Amino acid sequence: MKVFGITGSSGSGKTTLLDALIPRFVAAGLRVNAIKHTHHGFDPDTPGKDSWRMREAGCRNVVLVARAI
Repeated sequence: MKVFGITGSSGSGKTTLLDALIPRFVAAGLRVNAIKHTHHGFDPDTPGKDSWRMREAGCRNVVLVARAI
């Protein structure tokens, strides 16, 4: 299993980078999953949002992690 992380400020292009990388990994025969941190309430099926974009790019699973309330 290979694991790597991408971090950066909001708006710095992290999801855009993943939009390009994920399909390449999938095309190479890799299984891709993602863990995404969120600071607020979320709906993972909202078109255009990061978690939706990662699934559209080919991630098998996208896990959203938030602070417990």
